[in-house]
Amino acid sequence: MNQKTTLVLLALAVITIFALVCVLLAGRGGDGGEPSLPPHCPFISPSAQPWTHPDQSQLFADLSREELTAVMSFLTQQLGPGLVDAAQARPSDNCIFSVELQLPPKAAALAHLDRGRPPPAREALAIVFFGGQPQPNVSELVVGPLPHPSYIRDVTVERHGGPLPYHRRPVLIREYLDIDQMIFDRELPQAAGLLHHCCFYKRQGRNLVTMTTAPRGLQSGDRATWFGLYYNISGAGIYLHPVGLELLVDHKALDPARWTIQKVFFQGRYYGSLAQLEDQFEAGLVNVVLVPDNGTGGSWSLKSQVPPGLAPPLQFYPQGPRFSVQGSQVASSLWTFSFGLGAFSGPRVFDIRFQGERLAYEISLQEAMAIYGGNSPAAMLTRYIDGSFGMGKYSAPLTRGVDCPYLATYVDWHFLLESQAPRTMRDAFCVFEQNQGLPLRRHHSDIHSHYFGGLTEAVLVVRSVSTMLNYDYVWDVVFHPTGAVEVKFHATGYISSTFLFGAARRYGNQVGEHTLGTVHTHSAHYKVDLDVGGGGRAATRPALTPTLPHSTSLLPQSHAGLENWVWAEDMAFVPTAVPWSPEHQMQRLQVTRKLLETEEQAAFPLGSTHPRYLYLASNHSNKWGHPRGYRIQTFSFAGEPLPQNSSMERAVSWGRYQLAVTQRKEEEPSSTSIYNQNDPWAPTVDFSDFINNETVAGQDLVAWVTAGFLHIPHAEDIPNTVTVGNGVGFFLRPYNFFDQDPSSDSADSIYFREDQDAGACEVNPLACLPQAAACVPDLPAFSHGGFSHN
Repeated sequence: MNQKTTLVLLALAVITIFALVCVLLAGRGGDGGEPSLPPHCPFISPSAQPWTHPDQSQLFADLSREELTAVMSFLTQQLGPGLVDAAQARPSDNCIFSVELQLPPKAAALAHLDRGRPPPAREALAIVFFGGQPQPNVSELVVGPLPHPSYIRDVTVERHGGPLPYHRRPVLIREYLDIDQMIFDRELPQAAGLLHHCCFYKRQGRNLVTMTTAPRGLQSGDRATWFGLYYNISGAGIYLHPVGLELLVDHKALDPARWTIQKVFFQGRYYGSLAQLEDQFEAGLVNVVLVPDNGTGGSWSLKSQVPPGLAPPLQFYPQGPRFSVQGSQVASSLWTFSFGLGAFSGPRVFDIRFQGERLAYEISLQEAMAIYGGNSPAAMLTRYIDGSFGMGKYSAPLTRGVDCPYLATYVDWHFLLESQAPRTMRDAFCVFEQNQGLPLRRHHSDIHSHYFGGLTEAVLVVRSVSTMLNYDYVWDVVFHPTGAVEVKFHATGYISSTFLFGAARRYGNQVGEHTLGTVHTHSAHYKVDLDVGGGGRAATRPALTPTLPHSTSLLPQSHAGLENWVWAEDMAFVPTAVPWSPEHQMQRLQVTRKLLETEEQAAFPLGSTHPRYLYLASNHSNKWGHPRGYRIQTFSFAGEPLPQNSSMERAVSWGRYQLAVTQRKEEEPSSTSIYNQNDPWAPTVDFSDFINNETVAGQDLVAWVTAGFLHIPHAEDIPNTVTVGNGVGFFLRPYNFFDQDPSSDSADSIYFREDQDAGACEVNPLACLPQAAACVPDLPAFSHGGFSHN
């Protein structure tokens, strides 16, 4: 090797070493320290985004703390000094039970939203218990205008046809506490010997707790509730630890001192009183099963027994969120809507617009129900109508990274329920965009021409969760880039259980040594006020006259732009001679179409034959001459409805129908009432009355949708029911509403041909992802909203 070659190799070696040192130093932050981290992902202010919020955010916004305070102050001044704090009120007191937003009339709201008229007065609805009057009653009062109220309007008679009987009122927390005091301090000591023997009874330690059932009696006017007793096992669900004791408490009297135990049930037998049960126990006439107080043969805690592992997958926004939340309004490049939470009815969204055009005025949960079976009185009687308890009232703070993605936007909720001052639930809602991990559409062409086109589906979600005693309901409204809206709920939490005895397995499955998981159904009812073609800027064409035979010229002016029709479409095989060979026959598939004329025709009982395509359409057509419509597509496996010969069925008559379409009326704002639970035998609202053969042709229409499922608890429901397979709901899908799929113009679309470089950014945006997503999400510190409504 000559000297020249040696120098060249030495120079190359030096250059190589220098390059490696540079790389090493760059990887260690340039100063020999720790490796440098990628930059934080950018945050783009909502004001810098290309989309805007309509300037009507207060129209559907839940009341603020300031508004709630103003209403309470005004009511206290107007109703006089006799008011008692609902948190301390006895049945014989006057108290303000609740204050929440009074929704504006639709006509006034649309006049403001679409025609620039002044906004309707912002008002509150207050429910007041007048237990101190000669004729105790419940009153509903509208208070306004906010934020400076000056009037009260009693709407009780207007809405309900008369005074609301006092026994229909929901149960106050104070009433439950007084019942507990009666049971534990006055009644249980009468059976101390038996309870020490069976259930490790500790009078002062309170190792037992009660769980309510409903309805409260057997006929109108009753207020008598079966309470089951369970072990109070710390840090685990009490609902899996029944001891076999159930008490029927009559608490109708306004004076708690006059409340009584009407009947006692213990491990398969009925007794007239706890004293009688104790006497028979002392006489050796009671066959007692000892129930351990540390669980009964299962793992009941939600605390995992294995240490934490690798962090789960995390979705983040590499270039900042593609939506914004301002107050109660959400806006993205495709969608705008307002969201809120009814104190009793739960989550709701309003003024839902896709690409600026309103699709629906309101989509709201109305009611949830669970019907149980069993061989103990508490189980066999229970029909929980959750609106009476309050699906907003019992919303739970959302846990970051579990209930919603870690980087979701979290929103608080202010409420005034059974209190003299407003409270705030932190993180009551979350809003997030999520990659579904599934192509919304795709095609890989290897025939004739070679290309790939596709679009990953990213959806916008608003979510809340209600914890109704043992069950947790996850409520979602999902907005798809196709213009579809998906409404669904999942059930999780603890099953309800009873003491295992006798022929228990007729009513469920054994899930513990002494525990029966009782069969039940879950159902939820939704109001869907679709306004197909009812507002916005999209250009449409009048439909052909034969398509919609009903003239709209005589409709009231208030309905202008809101006229919709109900179409049912399905399939049929029709025997047909083969055209080119008439001696042969074939079964030809064709579409059947029917225009539904009346509410009866548009009401489909649960379990009946349901048209596979049912949609609401306007009197305008798309480019191809079809009425612009939105299809209602359910996914549900509901159990059987309560038989109509049941004395309480009319209180939940919405459960008869999987889908019903009626005329929209201001006097029919909801399919249910919070008073139905405690007097289902004379319901305040009977949904079946809404269906009275009125026309649904060319009207402002509401679709009422039921989704639910049958749940036969099993071993895998311990310790908790999982959401997998326990989610039901419905889609609102465009049906000839557009001229083609609107997502075809999505900025997220991918397309490249064989002769293009799919790795080039200008051809394929995904090729830029290594640079666009080369950042670290700015994760906020973990926080939790707490375990009480602060």
